[in-house]
Amino acid sequence: MVLETARVPTANGARYLQQLCKHWSHKLDVQLSENEGIVRFPAAVATMKADPEALTVRVEAQDHETLQRMKGVVASHLDRFAFKEAPLPFEWSKG
Repeated sequence: MVLETARVPTANGARYLQQLCKHWSHKLDVQLSENEGIVRFPAAVATMKADPEALTVRVEAQDHETLQRMKGVVASHLDRFAFKEAPLPFEWSKG
């Protein structure tokens, strides 16, 4: 498994997290609480945690190619919900 994490500065992280998890819950296994969400894709898992200053996004996948693709999927979906702030600044790092 490979994983990368990004801390995305936004005061609206909890709202975006809720919207995104509800959107994906129609087709995927999603766990959601007020400030944390876990989305299980077929070949990856996205974990998101919101605090007052940022949304931390962690994507874990089976291989590097899937990781890169799923980072793009998560970022593009978040940008859709955050259209007033988009594009959000994702700075991915290993681990």
